[in-house]
Amino acid sequence: MNVTERVIVEQFPFWQAALTQPLPTVDATIVVVVGCGTSYYLAQTVASAFNLNGKRAIAVPGGEWARRPEAYLAHYQDALVIALSRSGESTETVEAVQASRARGLKTIGITCESESSLAKGSDQVVFAPTHPSEGIVMSSSASLMLLLGLRLAGSPVDAHIAATAERAMQTLDRQVDTTVLSRTHFVYLGGGAYYGLASEGALKLQEMSLTYTQVFHPLEYRHGPVSLVDDHTCVVLIYSPQTHEEETTLYSELKDKGALVIGVGGPGDLHVEVSETGLDRSLAILPALQLFGERLARHKGLDSTAPRHLTKVVRLS
Repeated sequence: MNVTERVIVEQFPFWQAALTQPLPTVDATIVVVVGCGTSYYLAQTVASAFNLNGKRAIAVPGGEWARRPEAYLAHYQDALVIALSRSGESTETVEAVQASRARGLKTIGITCESESSLAKGSDQVVFAPTHPSEGIVMSSSASLMLLLGLRLAGSPVDAHIAATAERAMQTLDRQVDTTVLSRTHFVYLGGGAYYGLASEGALKLQEMSLTYTQVFHPLEYRHGPVSLVDDHTCVVLIYSPQTHEEETTLYSELKDKGALVIGVGGPGDLHVEVSETGLDRSLAILPALQLFGERLARHKGLDSTAPRHLTKVVRLS
């Protein structure tokens, strides 16, 4: 077991403090959630949670919000900016907070480093310490920031979510074998609140195993991209409770075209039961996607503790 895998499987005790930590009140009329890489995909999920809980929200990459906010929001003068960064030092995310404050906007930082530039530069800080051995690949920290972001958006998070997520992770891991890992074309599908989760799952697989991945909304996949499906394809289909029936139909279509489908929360050649129907469903699924990336990396003989071209903190020179 390498360090990447150990951090993934040992992350769950770190969730407990984040479940009860006091959080700031979000009383703005519109919320902008920013981040980079994994943190941006988490931001997409958190923004969806705000919207589904009745508060207008949008997710924007940190660098984009720092440089051209008007391209994403016509009237942003009353917005609250929530910035996610594990290290609190990602250049574009720190810039996004600085630029927001210069425009007179209130900011909240979510980070795993309490003395970081993000923490010091935000009006309010939400902090959760992550696994001390976590390296370049974000796993425990991603789960923690997602947990805090969902709670900040007003979504209840079940007290037993860590046990549920660990069980889902183990369930998928028991089913993964060379039949799955020998596939060469990987696609992640998730809609609505789960599109950000699908994007993060794809990123984990790509950076850990150096495997090109694609991400689509489930029904959008039929409109052109499905032309690439064959018996080399593995599709990770994250089911939404609201569209379970039509996504089940999509599974059958993809299977008929030769794809092997991992059904997360619904039917598949491999199946992971997900009992949560609330917005913490994403949190219950995330560790399973993290460990799947590590399994493919190992199958390919790659060291996921040192992904090519990546560093733990991305700073612009």
